[in-house]
Amino acid sequence: MKFIILFGPQAVGKMTVGQELEKITDLKLFHNHMTIELVTPFFSYGSPAGNRLVHLFRQEIFEEVAKSDLAGLIFTFVWAFDLQSDWDYVEEISRIFESQGGTVYYVELEADMDERLERNKSPHRLSHKPTKRNLEFSERNLRKTMENHRLNSMEGEIKNSHYLRINNTRLSPEDVAQMIKDKFGL
Repeated sequence: MKFIILFGPQAVGKMTVGQELEKITDLKLFHNHMTIELVTPFFSYGSPAGNRLVHLFRQEIFEEVAKSDLAGLIFTFVWAFDLQSDWDYVEEISRIFESQGGTVYYVELEADMDERLERNKSPHRLSHKPTKRNLEFSERNLRKTMENHRLNSMEGEIKNSHYLRINNTRLSPEDVAQMIKDKFGL
């Protein structure tokens, strides 16, 4: 079992890269908005009920996948490196897979802000993430999150031996997916 945590700031291309990686491997994509979009018609994501349900659905899926005969899972995540709770969460979900004999891979994406602002408006992104369709709110949230949190790691901060960092500002999602596949022998 392989568990890939594909992380980086909003609109960096996590879902799109994950979709391409899913196409060229036996891994399944579980992008973070799959649970957010499920819960949002009932409770906003930032509300206590919304957060609890998103966490619960993700937890159950992780546990079932980790015990299954699937080849593995790609999960996308916005990791705020300045929040201990995010570090704890990554450790918690990694442990689910490791406890079942799985291997966890960390793939960090980074891209220039101008590129991310353009990607934030892409039809592909908006078709998969209805909660991002209010572009004014989405862009404001993207900027505010960048101001309030550190969304990319510092050099040497991630100690896992299965770690890859890619600046995908000028790379296609297909090329990034192939880089990940090649690096980890997926």
